Amino acid sequence: MMIATEHLNHGHDAMDHGWRRWLYATNHKDIGTLYLFFALAMFFVGGIMALCIRAELFQPGLQYWQPEFFNQLTTLHGIIMVFGAIMPAFTGLANWMLPLMLGAPDMAFARMNNWSFWLLPPAAALLLISLLVPGGAAGGGWTLYPPLSIQSGMGMDLAIFSIHLLGLSSIMGSINIITTVLNMRAPGMPLLKMPLFAWTSLVTAYLLIAVAPVLAGAVTMLLTDRHFGTHFFKAAGGGDPVLFQHIFWFFGHPEVYIMALPAFGIVSQIIPVFARKPLFGYVSMVYATCSIAILSFMVWGHHMFAVGMPATAQLFFMFLTMLIAVPTGVKVFNWIATMWQGSMTFETPMLFAIGFVCLFTVGGFSGLILSIAPVDTQMQDTYYVVAHFHYVLVAGALFSLFAATYYWLPKWTGFMYHEGRGKFHFWWSMLWFNVTFFPMHFLGLAGMPRRIPDYALQFTDFNAIASIGAMCFGLGQVFFLFNVIHTIRGGVGPAPSRPWEGGNTLEWEVPSPAPHHTWETPPDLATVQRGLRAQGLENDE
Repeated sequence: MMIATEHLNHGHDAMDHGWRRWLYATNHKDIGTLYLFFALAMFFVGGIMALCIRAELFQPGLQYWQPEFFNQLTTLHGIIMVFGAIMPAFTGLANWMLPLMLGAPDMAFARMNNWSFWLLPPAAALLLISLLVPGGAAGGGWTLYPPLSIQSGMGMDLAIFSIHLLGLSSIMGSINIITTVLNMRAPGMPLLKMPLFAWTSLVTAYLLIAVAPVLAGAVTMLLTDRHFGTHFFKAAGGGDPVLFQHIFWFFGHPEVYIMALPAFGIVSQIIPVFARKPLFGYVSMVYATCSIAILSFMVWGHHMFAVGMPATAQLFFMFLTMLIAVPTGVKVFNWIATMWQGSMTFETPMLFAIGFVCLFTVGGFSGLILSIAPVDTQMQDTYYVVAHFHYVLVAGALFSLFAATYYWLPKWTGFMYHEGRGKFHFWWSMLWFNVTFFPMHFLGLAGMPRRIPDYALQFTDFNAIASIGAMCFGLGQVFFLFNVIHTIRGGVGPAPSRPWEGGNTLEWEVPSPAPHHTWETPPDLATVQRGLRAQGLENDE
């Protein structure tokens, strides 16, 4: 209570108001809010593109879009969802929550934090403006494979510049996260006792710093091939288009875990709170996180089995990919073991966390099937792959983001959300997500290629079901937006500082909403140790 009172006195006196507060923001909560709203806006932009794609695929034949524009929609949908929605959302969560959870007053480099956010809007604008330039937007898929990406119009140049900006933003954000986690933890909180979300954010930040420059290099080489006479990827000039695929997927596979690891951290925070038990196997969770990150650098070749490579290389990438199932399985086992015989309640964050575990496991198993080289050769570029990565990224990243939003919304706004509406959002999303993406497994097994605006008649029924599911799933997210706005405007009443009975990490020690400035004085040792004991990370004296 003393701590809560102390922080209530840290008012908003020193805070800028109006547009200056947001443009010149250096406070981690303001920047986190900017990130989250930006990601939400991009989620709806990318989502509308997905609905346009599904509307075209509702029945065979060309209904609404020409094939060129359809390709642009699929390309921008992928780039916007990956770089504009999911990654900024996790960075926003890290900005908001890491200082609160670690007992730090702010992120380490506040002005660089401001820069890293304000690079995002121009990058997004470039992507959207590219739809209006001659030749339209980039149309080679989010992987930007040459020769399509070399031959397309100036929309590709805008996409390349946008990716440069997004990468720069990610690197600066990552430097901030690493420095904050390593140097600004509260006294009495060693690395192996900090919250799992801090661990996964730390490992993700290292991954980003390692691979974002690789993508920047690849697209820069594309740019010089397009405009400066080089032939890195031009077969006619002695270059090799497959070289681009090697470089891209050296970035691309760790990128999958850049979007998955923070989700693991969020779920690892939420399940123990609503199971009212310490997280099972905390140390093994940390080692599993690090193992997944290291292995992710070594498996890029499994995206290229169909390109052609020696049998020994196929075996190398196949077995290493299967190996990732081990640390991932450790995580799933630990989440289930945490729930086992727990005093569980099923509020909305817990529902989304359990939904994440179930659906991510389905996506993991379908990925395991794709890791088998002969099977992947058959399934390459079919709708089976689309189903697989949407089970991993929509059910994985997006469901964890919903869970995090409902979990921390009382701390952000000071108000409780409507529980009934939250649960309705979960069940609606769970139902229509599966209606949308599960039939795609069958479409892929039957041989329907991805990235096509038209298809053979035998694929009609499953495509119609998937399109109806997508429309309903999209409608449910409007309901989510309504629920968030309702909560910001007062919700169902004020939230206490600790709205969840099992919440024992440091963010629940400050009032709700969290004051503009928190932990200017680090939390005392007794407070930190009390939380660690409640989380089972420190023994009673």
